Amino acid sequence: MDAHSRGRADDIDPADQWVLNPNTGNYELRLDHSAGESSSPSRTATAEGTGRRGGSRTGSSREGSGRRGAGSREREGAPDGPRREVPGQRSRRSSQGGRGAAEPPAPGRRKRKPQKSRKKKALLWTGGVMAFVVVAGSAGAYALYQKLNGNIDAIDVGDAGSKNVVTDGPMNILIIGTDKRTGKGNEGYGDKGSEGHADTTILFHVSEDRTNATAMSIPRDLMTEIPECESKDADGASTVIPGTPNERFNTSLGQNGRNPGCTMKTVENITGVKPHHFMMVDFNAVKDLTAAVGGVKVCMAKPIDDPKSHLKLPQGESKVQGEKALALLRTRDSFGNRSDLDRIKVQQQFLGSMIREMKSSDTLTNPKKLYSLADAATKALTVDTGIGNAQKLMTLAEEIGKVDTKNISFLTMPVIDNPAEPKPVTVVVDPVKGEQLFAMMRSDTSLTEVKQKEKAAKGKQAALLKGPKAEAADVRVDVLNGGEVPGAAGSTVTWLQNEQGVLKSTNKANAPEKIKKTTLEYAPNQADQARALAEMMGLPAEAMKQGTTDAEGLEAMVLTLGADFKGAGQLITGPTKPPKDIEKASADKAVCAQ
Repeated sequence: MDAHSRGRADDIDPADQWVLNPNTGNYELRLDHSAGESSSPSRTATAEGTGRRGGSRTGSSREGSGRRGAGSREREGAPDGPRREVPGQRSRRSSQGGRGAAEPPAPGRRKRKPQKSRKKKALLWTGGVMAFVVVAGSAGAYALYQKLNGNIDAIDVGDAGSKNVVTDGPMNILIIGTDKRTGKGNEGYGDKGSEGHADTTILFHVSEDRTNATAMSIPRDLMTEIPECESKDADGASTVIPGTPNERFNTSLGQNGRNPGCTMKTVENITGVKPHHFMMVDFNAVKDLTAAVGGVKVCMAKPIDDPKSHLKLPQGESKVQGEKALALLRTRDSFGNRSDLDRIKVQQQFLGSMIREMKSSDTLTNPKKLYSLADAATKALTVDTGIGNAQKLMTLAEEIGKVDTKNISFLTMPVIDNPAEPKPVTVVVDPVKGEQLFAMMRSDTSLTEVKQKEKAAKGKQAALLKGPKAEAADVRVDVLNGGEVPGAAGSTVTWLQNEQGVLKSTNKANAPEKIKKTTLEYAPNQADQARALAEMMGLPAEAMKQGTTDAEGLEAMVLTLGADFKGAGQLITGPTKPPKDIEKASADKAVCAQ
């Protein structure tokens, strides 16, 4: 019996027990496997029915089945042994008790009306090693939640993440693929004895209106500052890990006791974009998930024969799964100039293909496939406590599932060779293109086809900046902090004076009340000053509040920073177009790897 099927009365695959309920049009799970029982669709689990009567979750157990990816998983038949884990990762939870059969309704109780049909959704985000599948849509699916809950590991990242599953505004999810070398067949990958690094990292930004998303890959060899962060052990004790300058990005995880919360802090420090949640997987996720989906289509511009990874692929289209899929995502020697940046491109193409497969009708209409994917994905995942159970993951999946595949853009963080190295082997953020892209993400500007309302907003912005602009030395402005960043007014005045030459700027401390959006109040005869300041700070048209009477003497404009202000020097509204020469790909288009 599978190590993760604890408590079952028999060895029947739940996916084999799905039946079509003619009343709802949904596939539902028949839990009663007793001999002689009717297999009528009416005897199925419902959200408040027998689906909740299985064994209750009592937290994690270190004596349960082995961590997925560790060679000690029961179904692999390997003996348990000592192993090193990325700090904070726990052994797979054990659920207590068995799952009971469906019970007939109590006498006198009215029969529950069939639930209305909902749209079926399945979602997988797998980048290099990124993975997430959750089944949704049928009443019977709820009966699987208890089992899926037992599959998921969760880590408390404190203030690095969000306690809310979804947000009203944009959502940012950090996908981390660790190169932790565990599990049978993974001896050729990763560093022997390593506790794991942030080997493959993607910042997945979902727009506020859920119409588009941007998936930005972060190179593992990026040199950056790793900020101070807090890590919690299994007992809840906290340890503050000092920050260190000039380190490779991939050391933000697993090294010096750092957990995924430290990686989240590092990404926020680089981009000014705060991740709300993280999802982390290791090498085995690629193997299990590609097998569960029946393989992923890939396309090669030329035949591949890599003796190091033992990867052999023909020119043109083919399907990969299991070990071959992992070899494809890990190889550096088969594409481009053999760099990590070229490997990232292949990972992005693979991800796009995986998403297309997940949203295909072959997957969405196959109950057994959906179950296999959900089971494999939740076993593969380690997440933050904010999304640390199947119900929360379901909610998040439904929210992200609103994004059309054609509006998911993949790109790599803009970087340049590290100027501090005589022969560069690492990279640093491109100081111009990088900030432009980060500003677009912070201001929730789509990288896909611009919608009509965005065109209108851009028209307003262009009209706002049209006209004469005052010299920086002639701009007078009082700055107040009505946002969430402590000391924002002071840091902005320092930036304006030292970086922009606005010497007549004054720190007026905190505003009388907090505001959501930054505003600039100015008189008609200060319009040239307002245009100059708006251009410096990326103020949107909606921020500009022109009065009706002219200013007198040395009267200054009033800039009140709102909750949309993220930091001095960070544009409040980003550019309307991505930086030139940035390669991006869409999830709905197949591309051959070169």
